[in-house]
Amino acid sequence: MATLPHYPDHWQASLNWQPDDQLLQRFQALYDALQQANQRINLTRINAPEDFWEKHLWDSLQGVGAWLMDPSPSPQRVIDIGTGGGFPGLPVALVFPQWSITLLDATQKKITALTELYQTLELSNVVARAQRVEALAHQSDQRETYDLALLRAIAGTNTSAEYALPLLKLGGRAVLYRGQWSRAEESSLRAVLPALGGAIAAVQSSTTPLTGAQRHNILLTKVSPTPDRYPRGVGIPAKSPLHPARSRQGSRMI
Repeated sequence: MATLPHYPDHWQASLNWQPDDQLLQRFQALYDALQQANQRINLTRINAPEDFWEKHLWDSLQGVGAWLMDPSPSPQRVIDIGTGGGFPGLPVALVFPQWSITLLDATQKKITALTELYQTLELSNVVARAQRVEALAHQSDQRETYDLALLRAIAGTNTSAEYALPLLKLGGRAVLYRGQWSRAEESSLRAVLPALGGAIAAVQSSTTPLTGAQRHNILLTKVSPTPDRYPRGVGIPAKSPLHPARSRQGSRMI
């Protein structure tokens, strides 16, 4: 197996943080386990060590940079919506063993492979669920129970907000990982968030340390209960994203 680069200067310069030796070993174990899993199912196309470091490890963790800088981060119940190959959820689980991480994806084969992977890594703070978020968010034991939702470019921001906010507790946060970001997107998102019980807490921008690509994190806060009609039925949020005109129509949106 290839060896992952460490890049301590890049960690420190970009996130004001760097992993210790034990965590570096855990990152390597994650990389090795994913390479083996990829021989059975395509969990990630990013296999070169440098690319894996930047596009999976660094990119996953820069989204939770505010918590990395907290010397005593409080326990969080976290859901990684549309986890795919386990990102950002698995690196976050390695860095924050006191957090409870749910990996959510609609593809059963991926969830089966991820379950085997996190069991191999002995990650006792991780569970994986094969389910559509539109269905999960209407279950009483899941709705408005999470402290933090992570969504890494799985859909447009308005759709991602509709996925995430129903699952969050009041005061909970969602991190929407994006590449490019525009004023038009921000204006549209701000207009629909009140209907979902959310608000924008911050928009953070950065560049990737190795390739200089642009990244944005849109941080949402749950400020009021989400109406029961959200999220809408399976497939509808992606096919018909909320937009300002519809958000003013209330119940007629269904």
